[in-house]
Amino acid sequence: MPTIAVFAGSFCPFTKGHEDIVKKALPLFDRIIIAIGHNYNKKDVFPVEQRMEWIKQIYNGNEKIEVTSYQGLTVDLCRKARAQYLIRGLRNASDYALEEEMRLANKTLCPEVETVFIPASAEWAAVSSSLVRELWSLKADYSRFLSYQLPELPL
Repeated sequence: MPTIAVFAGSFCPFTKGHEDIVKKALPLFDRIIIAIGHNYNKKDVFPVEQRMEWIKQIYNGNEKIEVTSYQGLTVDLCRKARAQYLIRGLRNASDYALEEEMRLANKTLCPEVETVFIPASAEWAAVSSSLVRELWSLKADYSRFLSYQLPELPL
């Protein structure tokens, strides 16, 4: 049976920090599903379809990567995809505290899915989608943090 992992997030946008996590996870799994979820607590700046296209461009030709979107519980997506693992990136101790709470909740809801924490490389530990969005909105240079260009801000 192939080992399948889901890497879920809003990825608004998908940063080089996210790429770092995927790069570290690739040797561990036969297939990684990068899944863009809808988080009702966050306001999406870029449409889901655009985010999916950006990620597909990054991993074009990599047969181990699938890109999708979903609504609802991430563990339900894991069940549907027959994923045994859920990948979560960690930048710092604060991330760990929040992610550990989520791991415990997910384990209660779906005991057959194991969460795998992957620490960010030091170079990307301070990079977040929020930081990139702020730089973008202020028309500052965000190019070091992304593998693609964001659209121009509307006037």
